[in-house]
Amino acid sequence: MRIGLMVGPERRRYSAKTARMIEAAQQAEAGGFASVWIPQIPDEFDAMTAATLIGSATSTVEVGTAVVVAQTRHPVALCQQVLSVQLACEGRFTLGLGPSHHWIVEDMLGLSYDRPAAQIRSYLDVLDQALAGPGPVQVDNEHFQIDNPLDITDQTATPVLLAALGPVMLRLAGTRTDGTALWLADERAIGEFVAPRITAAAAEAGRPPPRIVAGVPVCLCAPGEVDAAKERAERLLAEAEVSPNYQRLLDRGDAQGVSDIMAVGDEAAVLARLRSFADAGVTDLSVRVLPVGDGREELIASSHRTREFLASLTPQI
Repeated sequence: MRIGLMVGPERRRYSAKTARMIEAAQQAEAGGFASVWIPQIPDEFDAMTAATLIGSATSTVEVGTAVVVAQTRHPVALCQQVLSVQLACEGRFTLGLGPSHHWIVEDMLGLSYDRPAAQIRSYLDVLDQALAGPGPVQVDNEHFQIDNPLDITDQTATPVLLAALGPVMLRLAGTRTDGTALWLADERAIGEFVAPRITAAAAEAGRPPPRIVAGVPVCLCAPGEVDAAKERAERLLAEAEVSPNYQRLLDRGDAQGVSDIMAVGDEAAVLARLRSFADAGVTDLSVRVLPVGDGREELIASSHRTREFLASLTPQI
C-alpha cells in the first residue's frame, strides 16, 4: 500500500494559499511520499489549478485529484484541462473524477443529478477517446453529441479513478477506469464490498487489478489525546456524512462516522490501523493529516509529528 498525503483542504490565509499548497507538496515529495491528492471542496480552491501549480513545482511525486465533479464541466473542456495539467506534471497526473452528491449538484448548482452513473458512463465515452492521444473526439450517446479534435499532449495516457461508492459505480470503475478514490469507507466496507466488486469487474473486462485509494484521517498523538482528536475530526470533517451516498457506504462497514475511520493514537496504534486498510485491499492511502492541540503552535507541531511519522513509513507499507 502506497502512502500519499491530501494537500490543500486547509481554509483561510488565502493570500498564502498557493505557496502553502506548493510547499506541502514539495515537503511530501522530499519525505518520500508516493502521491499527493487534492480534494475539490465546493467552496474552495480549484483542484485542477492546484494540480498544475503542484506539478510544475515537483518532479517525482504523483499528483491526483480526489475528486473533480463531472457535472460542472463539459467533458471536452475537462479533457483540455486534464491534458494541459498532465503536461505541467510531466506524466505524473491522475484524474480522480466523480458524480458528487445531490446536495452539491442539484441544491448548490442547479444541475441535474438524474441517474448519475449513466451520466458518468456517457462522460467516460468522451474521456476514453480524448485521453488516448491526439485526434478527433467523436461521441454520440445519451448525454453528449461531440465532434471535436484535440491535439494537446505527447505525454503518457492519464489514469482515471472514479469516486465509486455503490455497486453500479464500482462495476463502472472496474470495467472502464484504473480504480476508485474513496472517502468514509472503513476496512470492512472496503474488504467486503468495494474491493471484491471492483476487482471482479476489472478481471471480467480484462483490465489490470484496480487501484483502491482510501482517504483516511490520521493523527499521531498520546493515548490521552485520542478522544480530543476524534472530536476534532467530527467537528471539521463530518459534514459529508449527511450525504445518502456516504451513509450507504458507512452502512456497509462498522464505522458510524469519520472519527471511526481515523487512524489515531501512538505510533503502534496508527501503524496497526493503516496496516488494516492494506489488509482490506487498499492500494493507496490519501492521508488527511488532522492535528490535535490548543492553539496554532500546538496544532502545527502535532501536524509535523504526524507527517514525520508517516514519512518514516514511506513510500509504502
